[in-house]
Amino acid sequence: MNGRDAIGAAASAASAPFKLKAAAVAAVAFLIFLFIVGIFGAGIGGKAFADSCGDRGQPGAELPGGDTGDGSAQAPGANMRKDQIANAKIIDGVAKDGKLSGRATLIALMTALQESTLLNIDYGPGDSVGLFQQKPQYGWGTKEQIMKPKYAATMFFFGAKSGSPRGLTDVKGWESKSLADAAEAVQHSTHPELYAGQEDAAREIARLSGIDLDRAGATGGDQGDDGDQGGQDDAGNGDSDPGECYEEGGAGKPGKPGEPFHDSVAAWPAAVKNPRSTAEAIAWAKNETNGGRDWYRACLAFVARAYGWGFSGVPYAIDHYKEMPASMKHDKERNPPPGALMYWDTGSRAGHVAIYLGDGKIASNDIRRPGYIDVVPATDPETKWGATYLGWAPPYFPKGG
Repeated sequence: MNGRDAIGAAASAASAPFKLKAAAVAAVAFLIFLFIVGIFGAGIGGKAFADSCGDRGQPGAELPGGDTGDGSAQAPGANMRKDQIANAKIIDGVAKDGKLSGRATLIALMTALQESTLLNIDYGPGDSVGLFQQKPQYGWGTKEQIMKPKYAATMFFFGAKSGSPRGLTDVKGWESKSLADAAEAVQHSTHPELYAGQEDAAREIARLSGIDLDRAGATGGDQGDDGDQGGQDDAGNGDSDPGECYEEGGAGKPGKPGEPFHDSVAAWPAAVKNPRSTAEAIAWAKNETNGGRDWYRACLAFVARAYGWGFSGVPYAIDHYKEMPASMKHDKERNPPPGALMYWDTGSRAGHVAIYLGDGKIASNDIRRPGYIDVVPATDPETKWGATYLGWAPPYFPKGG
């Protein structure tokens, strides 16, 4: 040991008690932090990210982190648009390499927006993964292959060499079909009506990506037929059974998507007592449309905050409705009073809730912009997400705090 080593050893020994004390203080601080998170997190804090759920590409799809296009999973965040543009360019590159038209790219972008929000997710119903939520069990490839955007796009456009599963170019007359019908011919989704709603968003992303959607193709690829794929059922891409969030009183049965909502007048029961009045809650909710993207998958947290609570006291929106006193639940009733909470079964565990503003409008997160609050028609969860309307209830938060 030389002189420098000896001095260093001595200094280390002298500082050992101090380091032990510092470590103890840090450990205590960390335990306090965990305690606070345990109380205010776990879905009942001010921001409960599991408060919404949905099928593929809808609120509730769990999107693990990542920000690359090489097979790594991606998640919504500050880089979401960048990731979508990168994926759009990969999809268009595959289309151009295959001499396909810009229309083919548009169909693929609409499909990926609906299935995965145009993000390379490694989660979905059953074993569905990737941009197009393709399932390994139906022959789309291994999970590792499908998680590579270029491979996934190639399969979407051209299908398997065996012809099953088939891709877009295997569908007879795909160029002349409507955009949504062409997407459905490949995907076999349980909600085919939802693809059409993604056209505007797909065109905007194409514009930002410098993609020419008017590009002519060298081949139409119309050698296929319109029959069912061999060995693949109508839910061949993973939508065989999205499941039910709500099972009481027949409320899980399909409603009538698009049927208008009308205002009614109803006094809240005496048990309904909130820090904010109904008028104040509505004003706060409308003002939040000018705020930032703080509400991704946080619908229950949002409505609780609107009425002045720091947290709702319940993990999921669907549970909030199920635990509502029977006298307060108005199953399937489409005449809510302004300020009421409206609930939907989105096909997964958590469900969705929004504040009814009156005149057929709601303040809701994630419908137009992931993470943001927007004032939208109360029919949007049905028509845009394929959700089932459950009913409305007063703004009752017995476990709020």
